[in-house]
Amino acid sequence: MTLKQKLNLSNYSKLIVATAMLCFAGLVSAGNKPKLILQITVDQFRGDMPTRHYSQLGEGGLKYLLDNGVVYKNAHHAHANTETIVGHVTLATGAHPSAHGMIGNIWFDRSTGVTAYNIEDPSYKLLTANADVDASTEIDPTQKAASSDGRSPVSILTTTFSDELSSLTAGKAKVFGISVKDRGAVSMAGHSGKAFWFSKASNEFVTSSYYYEKYPQWVVDWNAKKLPQQYSGKAWELMHPKDSYLFGDRDDQEWEVDLAGYGRTFPHKFDTTENKYFSTYLTISPAGDELTVAFAKATIDAENLGGDDITDFLGVSLSATDYIGHFFGPSSLESEDNILRLDRSLKDLLAHVEKTVGLDNTLIVLSSDHGGPEAPGYLNSMGIPTGYVSPDSWDKQPAIDRIKKKFRISGKLIDAYDHPYVYLSNEVINNKKIDLLALETAVVEELIRLPGVSAAVSSTALERGLLADNYITRAVSHNYHPKRSGNVYVVFDPGWFINDLDGLSAAVVHGSPWAYDTFVPIIFAGHNLKPRTISRRVHTVDVAPTLSNIVGANPPSGASGNVLLEVVE
Repeated sequence: MTLKQKLNLSNYSKLIVATAMLCFAGLVSAGNKPKLILQITVDQFRGDMPTRHYSQLGEGGLKYLLDNGVVYKNAHHAHANTETIVGHVTLATGAHPSAHGMIGNIWFDRSTGVTAYNIEDPSYKLLTANADVDASTEIDPTQKAASSDGRSPVSILTTTFSDELSSLTAGKAKVFGISVKDRGAVSMAGHSGKAFWFSKASNEFVTSSYYYEKYPQWVVDWNAKKLPQQYSGKAWELMHPKDSYLFGDRDDQEWEVDLAGYGRTFPHKFDTTENKYFSTYLTISPAGDELTVAFAKATIDAENLGGDDITDFLGVSLSATDYIGHFFGPSSLESEDNILRLDRSLKDLLAHVEKTVGLDNTLIVLSSDHGGPEAPGYLNSMGIPTGYVSPDSWDKQPAIDRIKKKFRISGKLIDAYDHPYVYLSNEVINNKKIDLLALETAVVEELIRLPGVSAAVSSTALERGLLADNYITRAVSHNYHPKRSGNVYVVFDPGWFINDLDGLSAAVVHGSPWAYDTFVPIIFAGHNLKPRTISRRVHTVDVAPTLSNIVGANPPSGASGNVLLEVVE
């Protein structure tokens, strides 16, 4: 090759590099950033559920996302305790619970000696008086751990993507989180945004003094319309003829739960507002999502989300699948009809976004806080052995006596068992004569002898790197936070779980590290993305770093996930 040819090649290479740099600059320019990021989290939406009833879906909802988006078909949470707050905050932060600190819906607070509710904060009261005094604990027993109505994101220990978006834009980005559940809204809004959730006592969307001194007028006006009350005297009816459903012949399965007269068969009557369970019934039906979407649409309009070149953020967490899944199971006529109605609610939301912002100007990401198991009765009917675990029936005293005798403990051994953690007493932990590792190991050995227990993991052994590296220990490690986690993490056998939620029976309960609980959808759509289907394993911690990469923001402070290249290419 001659010198002239080499020079020409060099110039050509420079041209290629310069062109690439210009293209990259164009991609990250303000004009190419999305005007709105819409993060949709469907509660207890296992990874197979978006496509399970694909042939029955309409146009413009789930089908729009599945057919036009980047679909990750093998996405999982990597932490062990697959509960609502844990998954929501993981999606919001790109961090594992070991960093963001939300290790469960509840945990034992050693400093106070009581069980804490994840986002409770007495410093920030609800703006609506008595909005927490209702029947909500009957379908959400974790709320019973809360001793006040105060709510805030202060217990989330790392930044969220929405926080980083606010920082990037000098606070000019508008950030909102909306859900039936307080923890679903607060986690999506992060520390810098505004959160609204549904009060079953007042039948309104409410917030706390962390976010506002008083309600914006548009919220007052929306609540004054009393949309929830329009369901009074009505019922949850099937969308289509019963024989068109996969589970059309299974409307009354013995493991389904009749909560306070709501029934196990269609139609499920809401009764009237005079019934103290009226608002509870709404949330165990597609009506909960319909109300959430209606409030989200009002937020878009009132706050002019996506109305300028500064990227805004709207997190919408839809809770109906979770409540319906708990009481009827994912393989039920109720769950099937709910997915079809969820599809319709998503269509309604996306159509409004198209009208106001434009889907090409909006980046959508849909995922879930966790999956969920099948009801043991459903699997048993097909010859698959599963069942319920009953810790109350365990004969624990002999094991406790053996351990106390071995380690010469005269006082209390255990302060709390807030599943999945066993918390040893402070008296034992602070006793320097006791080898904590040896004591935890003894507790582990006793626990794994109990029926239904697959594994137990010592936190001290985990901290010291003494355990074999496997799927379970990695998941438990991702869940471990030294100030909030207990001494021993308990894992039940695959397919087995406690069906008692603080005295309330349930068909299914999630929260395990097994695949049915970790498997969730991750779908990015809108903003001119090219449709792709990806089958490699990815994780929910990848979502927030990907969003940060797209807008040019810092990754959230505890983020450990990878940027999903198919979305940013």
